[in-house]
Amino acid sequence: MLKKLYGKLEISINALESWMKERKNLAGLLVGIVILGGLIGCAIWLNQPVEGEVPTSASQMAYEKASVTAVLEDGAVPDYEDAEGRRVGTQELEIRILTGTHKGEIMSLTNYMSALFNVDVEKGDQIIVRIMTDEDGSYYASLFNYNRGIVLGVFVLIFFILLAVLGGKKGLGALLGLLFTLASIWFVLIPCLIRGIPAIAATVGIVAVTAAGALVLLNGFSLKTLCSVLGCVIGVVAAGGIAALVGNITPMNGFNMPEAENLLLYGADKGMKISGLLVCGVLISALGAVMDVALGIASSIWELHEQNPSLPGRALFRSGMHIGRDAMGTMANTLILAFAGSSLNMLILVQTYDIPFIQLINTDYICIEIIQSVAGALGILLTVPIVAFISARLMARGKRVS
Repeated sequence: MLKKLYGKLEISINALESWMKERKNLAGLLVGIVILGGLIGCAIWLNQPVEGEVPTSASQMAYEKASVTAVLEDGAVPDYEDAEGRRVGTQELEIRILTGTHKGEIMSLTNYMSALFNVDVEKGDQIIVRIMTDEDGSYYASLFNYNRGIVLGVFVLIFFILLAVLGGKKGLGALLGLLFTLASIWFVLIPCLIRGIPAIAATVGIVAVTAAGALVLLNGFSLKTLCSVLGCVIGVVAAGGIAALVGNITPMNGFNMPEAENLLLYGADKGMKISGLLVCGVLISALGAVMDVALGIASSIWELHEQNPSLPGRALFRSGMHIGRDAMGTMANTLILAFAGSSLNMLILVQTYDIPFIQLINTDYICIEIIQSVAGALGILLTVPIVAFISARLMARGKRVS
């Protein structure tokens, strides 16, 4: 009889724990829905046209898909002296417009090919053309580029499929997190910056929300997710703070960036502030790597705690630091090598022109890249002890934490 009563009591306790866990997940889900709804509302408001705003010239340009129906004349020849064998010259093309108001129309255009602008086409190739309309209503087409949309779409789709198939639920969660992050940056953060909302504050807010959203989608509502989010946000903010400090000492800010002139010309009338964009770039570029390190450390300490719930916080912290040291070097290398890869052409030019080191190290472009990459790497280094400390303290508070 006692065994029977004990068994029923144990079942009741398990049911109660399951109910509490479901309630916790439901509360987390509701919070997530509220935050997502707020982001969508902000995106709708931020992307509404401003009354009296004049459309930009770029937004009024008409670009359409077209196919080459015939090559009427081909005067291009290979140039082995200046173009490494690429064909240089002109082509007279007949094209069919595939989209837009002129869909189905046959037009002719001249394709000018040089070593740098070289769209060498044949009959049947898919291209993008710009439709130019004169004041008298007449119009003509000019060649813009190859139509790369299908190839790039398939390329990205293969990545998504492999991520979902090889990663399973985790891969699908990572994919949703990536899409959520990109959508938040494009539809919320960038409009905020254009409207002159304080750049660093807006970026920190978006970084916090996207880090929480991506990690929850990847790992669900749990204590290790909370530890990862806290460590990730603190690490990214630390990277931004270091970049701001070094930028003030150097001094360097958004006005030293290559695109500053265009941003000043076309964004200042909307209220955009240029000075904080350098730090914003550091915050965004460091987010992915810091998120990876934060989740790895938190997951490792979680597993140690699950295997041995009696481990004290100090032991968990030491283990997290030992595990994190392996990630420090690889993740720091990731950011530094990303800089080297994105700036490869510039580095080649440096050696080609034999630029003196003192000139090189004081060039705005090089200084910005060094600040961004090193600040991001420092953010990763600081994330390891921060996440290890937070995880150890929170996970060691109880014997088992779910």
